Amino acid sequence: MNTRITKTSWKTISLLGGMSFVPMLVQAHPGHSHANSFVGGFSHPLFGLDHILAMVAVGLWAAQMGGRSLWAVPATFVGLMSVGGMLGMMGVHLPMVEAGILASVVVLGLLIATAARLPLVASMILVGLFAMFHGHAHGTEIPATANGFSYALGFILATAALHACGIALGLLAQNQFRPPTLRYTGAAIALAGVCLWLA
Repeated sequence: MNTRITKTSWKTISLLGGMSFVPMLVQAHPGHSHANSFVGGFSHPLFGLDHILAMVAVGLWAAQMGGRSLWAVPATFVGLMSVGGMLGMMGVHLPMVEAGILASVVVLGLLIATAARLPLVASMILVGLFAMFHGHAHGTEIPATANGFSYALGFILATAALHACGIALGLLAQNQFRPPTLRYTGAAIALAGVCLWLA
């Protein structure tokens, strides 16, 4: 198969995939209005631009680092996000949650933009810290009528799906596009995080 056709096809698929997120981005966390606990939990990360950017960025950075980071970094995020979610559901206070979430978008974007390769443990600690903020936000916004387990399962699976998208896009960018593409993506994520912070 012609290489140019293959690259064009991948670009088209990537563009269409990105466009599928547009309807989500114009809304602000409507997920917790769902009566169904699982749907509400699953929707919550998908309707917040800050959550989408950070969680996709985790996958992109994991793909960029490769090796054991490919699975260990996203798995750490999901695990500690679950802990943060439980703390939020229990009403345990965590300071500066919104600031932590926005910082995660900026920092993760910069890590991708600079192609930073931290030691695996340091990478896991960093994403784990950010995950606690994201999880706490999900947990504190649980609807009064929702079942905690179903709601948590929903936002855990949505997060894992966003990580998987980031990993897939990261591997695609490294294999099909020019080397700086992934770094430019990171810079765009960081810039979006700054804009969200200033908004």
